[in-house]
Amino acid sequence: MNHANFGEGLMSIETQIKDYIARNLLFSDNGFPYSDEVSFLEEGIVDSIGVMELVAFVEENFSVKVDDLDVTPENFDSVNRMAAYIRRKSS
Repeated sequence: MNHANFGEGLMSIETQIKDYIARNLLFSDNGFPYSDEVSFLEEGIVDSIGVMELVAFVEENFSVKVDDLDVTPENFDSVNRMAAYIRRKSS
């Protein structure tokens, strides 16, 4: 596993999340068109399958083990919430 995704350069956690969502969930080459606070669920950006893809992304790219009980809107419903979760789990 490549901790913090160093192969992608020194992108911030937020940038990596937005890049992943744009490419893999929005199927966009134009980046992530929302603010970092926007709710993925309220905006229809991510569905239940997408949440599981985000969990796999976090585990693979940040060497974080995501517990089932951690898969909540508080941790996975915006760029900022995901980044904060990754930082808490990584420290």
